[in-house]
Amino acid sequence: MHHFGAQRQRGGQCPAHRTQCSTQRQFPSPFVAVQGFGNVGGFTAKLLHDLGSKVVAVSDMYGGIYNEAGLNPYDVEKHVKETGSVVGYKGATAIDNAALLELPVTVLAPCALEGQITEQNADRIKARIIAEGANGPTTFEADAILAGKGVTVVPDILANAGGVTVSYFEWVQNLYRYYWTEQEVHAREEEVMVAAFNKVWEAAAKYKTDMRVAAYIVALERLAEAMKLRGWYA
Repeated sequence: MHHFGAQRQRGGQCPAHRTQCSTQRQFPSPFVAVQGFGNVGGFTAKLLHDLGSKVVAVSDMYGGIYNEAGLNPYDVEKHVKETGSVVGYKGATAIDNAALLELPVTVLAPCALEGQITEQNADRIKARIIAEGANGPTTFEADAILAGKGVTVVPDILANAGGVTVSYFEWVQNLYRYYWTEQEVHAREEEVMVAAFNKVWEAAAKYKTDMRVAAYIVALERLAEAMKLRGWYA
């Protein structure tokens, strides 16, 4: 059971993979900035790096680092283990969290705190895709501004749902007292999360809305269907 914690930490991997695949159709070499380098941000940076993206900036609570030529998140991780922060990493320029959000990148992944993208800075966001690794990093007012600019926001309810999905897997395995290998957990998580992404993406296209609203539509449709099947309403 030791692998469950690591699996939950890697919870953003499937939306990250799906977002990357969608992004590469339009941007062959996407540039990425990741705010936060903890469990969510660190794995997001490494996974996107592995998938071929150029991670140009990462940050933590102490500050951030930037290199237009790209950073190796694995080397940055070693630096963090040695020093306790991304700050001071050789071969990179110091940058603060506010400036990181406004970098000219393809994908911005806010994976730290809520309320980072607001009506005060949303108009200066240059990323074409925002993948919300944190809970509530974008305010309601900022959402409207980003939508007006044509920015695709992969909402937190979808982008960071991998962790709770694996928690569900852990619950199921404990009930049956039958445990899967880490590879099986990865495969099942990817199946669930890719299907969820596709469902939300299709709903957004069908109802001509953004992905956050589409995610709520998908959720409510499932809830309504379950209530109907239980005979709670006609």
